[in-house]
Amino acid sequence: MEDVTVEGILYAFSNPVRIRIYAELAVAECAQICSAYRDIAGVKLPKSTLSQHFAILRETGLIRSERKGTELHNETRCEELEKRFGPMIDSIIDAYIAQNARSRKVIQKKKRK
Repeated sequence: MEDVTVEGILYAFSNPVRIRIYAELAVAECAQICSAYRDIAGVKLPKSTLSQHFAILRETGLIRSERKGTELHNETRCEELEKRFGPMIDSIIDAYIAQNARSRKVIQKKKRK
């Protein structure tokens, strides 16, 4: 956990797919396999792209993965991260959710016109 940096977290969250994966993992009741996120936000991702996103989340210390057979089961490190960074990560996720809620409203208004 001491190797996790603010810069690494911000880099990982700079990609909308990765922040969405993290946000969904954070509310999942159990560890999730990568392929559960193949179709995220209405976009079907190639396995190689998805693997790269998970690798970045893992390398920056935001998630941990456990191999079970041929699959990696992923979960966030929320408790450890909160002890080290306080509410920072939750604040980033909340801002991301709010931003996307506003974006959807703008898009819906434009479609109505």
